[in-house]
Amino acid sequence: MTENESQEIVLKGLGVAPGICIGKAYLVDKEGVNVVKKYYIAEADLHKEEIRFKSAVSRARQELAAIIQETPKELRQHTAILETHMVLLQDKLLYGQTLDTIQRFRYNAEWALKNVVDELKAMFQNMSEPYFRERGADIVHVSDRIMRNLVGGDAVNIRDIDKRVILVAKDLSPAETSQIQLERIKGLVTDGGGIASHTGIIARTLEIPAVLGLNNATQIIRNDDFIVVDGSAGLLIIHPTEQTLMEYEERAARYERHRALIARESRMPAKTLDGISIQVMGNIELPEEVVAVRDYGGNGIGLYRTEFQYLGRRGFPTENDLFDKYRDVVEVMTPRPVTIRTLDINGDKALPGQSGNGEANPVLGLRAIRYCLKKPEIFKTQLRAILRAALYGNVRIMFPMISCCEEVRQAKTLLKEAAESLAAEGIEFEYNVDVGIMVEVPSAVAIADMLADEVDFFSIGTNDLIQYALAIDRGNRYVSHMYRPLHPAIIRMIKTVVDVGHQKGIKVYMCGEMAGDPIHLPVLLGLGLDELSMNPQSIPLVKNAIRKLSIKESRAFMYRIFKDKKEGQIESFLKKAYAGVLFDLDIDEDEIAV
Repeated sequence: MTENESQEIVLKGLGVAPGICIGKAYLVDKEGVNVVKKYYIAEADLHKEEIRFKSAVSRARQELAAIIQETPKELRQHTAILETHMVLLQDKLLYGQTLDTIQRFRYNAEWALKNVVDELKAMFQNMSEPYFRERGADIVHVSDRIMRNLVGGDAVNIRDIDKRVILVAKDLSPAETSQIQLERIKGLVTDGGGIASHTGIIARTLEIPAVLGLNNATQIIRNDDFIVVDGSAGLLIIHPTEQTLMEYEERAARYERHRALIARESRMPAKTLDGISIQVMGNIELPEEVVAVRDYGGNGIGLYRTEFQYLGRRGFPTENDLFDKYRDVVEVMTPRPVTIRTLDINGDKALPGQSGNGEANPVLGLRAIRYCLKKPEIFKTQLRAILRAALYGNVRIMFPMISCCEEVRQAKTLLKEAAESLAAEGIEFEYNVDVGIMVEVPSAVAIADMLADEVDFFSIGTNDLIQYALAIDRGNRYVSHMYRPLHPAIIRMIKTVVDVGHQKGIKVYMCGEMAGDPIHLPVLLGLGLDELSMNPQSIPLVKNAIRKLSIKESRAFMYRIFKDKKEGQIESFLKKAYAGVLFDLDIDEDEIAV
């Protein structure tokens, strides 16, 4: 090994699952599927080529079925992802178009599949929401499996790894991550992937450190290289020095002790030092995640994203499909509330099998409530399912992307029509549910007083509100650093919504990523938010932090912030005022000693 090869290298990625692990790298080899040959098929052999493609798809389906059957108990909640992949294998956009491409252009099956997948990837990558962009990865994982069967490559079998290692890969499919054996895999590192990727979701479920989105880690790391993964800071350290190793070994031990302490206290109320209880809820996108919310001590579901039931299938889900999913979540959480956000999707582009609208800027186009009001039958099917599920617990309905009062009134009219149709058919349902809106468009902030007269609650969606208010695309690497939750404009907008909501007698919640970061808690408590919702894994940490704060001091802190009027100073004020309270929470020695 040369001097350069052993030099410490630090790479910055996305910390999608917190924690620290140290160990040897294991590169997941996927060679073969990325090198695709192109050739033409003779007219007389086209039928054989179609059969060859269909056989590869059939083997892929059998492989996935076997993986689902053998999935460890702790990952069973994620087999729905693999079942979705099995549906994708027959999706007409993938399966049908590949067969059509073989016929029309006389391409070999591999090249036809590659062409179709490239088009589908581009379609997903143009979507504005990170969640939907991540779903493009599902297409790639499924096509990789078919491609491997076409070229005769060996499948990656994570389950066969027989030593304690850290996985390093360009990307990992849900099928591959579902084979992880906790006693052997310490952590994950990938070139691709993001917060909302299935790899990230599964890493958080398994509670193993993971850093994704590293771009070129697989080009730098070799098998058996010693590496450190810091999933809390999003850092990967290759060839750590002795000093670095000592520091991280100490930090890892302290982190584990602190995590154990917080976990023991996760079911304790989030009561501030001055005795005010704050409801800390969980955000979920899959029904199976409700168990994690409950296990982490969540007080309910503050945001149930319902888009997943519409993706990766040939057509729209039926009312009964949706009802079964919603009822499962409501029954597990009852009597605690479940806030079901109605379909928030970027128009037809996000629904495989539907015709596209050709929108130049879908983020400002036919999405969320606009799409639902344009497609009332699709919307009413979902509303009927929600009203039926409401019989089994405490349900709230939340409309996304509201920008004017008329949208709320139209949505409520359709909700009423859904209830009337259920009544006419003699189907049991519960109509007495709270109806609220997500405040995520600047116009909704400006007319909050008018909107408050129409609904039972506000829930501030900070992800989109920040994006729209600051004109920042979170996915654009050139400007993403300007995405600042603590920008004075954002703080003032939140204050306006909270003040107006309370003056009008309705509660104001927050369900964006801002709520899940303890650094923001003095600001959010000081502004008077009634409830915070976040990813399930953040719940214990946020509850722990709330117990260290007082509402009175938080309000005084915010008073000073508004009085000083110094843009860009809020974060430094926070660090100065709450040093030792909110910062370095994961290594608080005083708590460890308890």
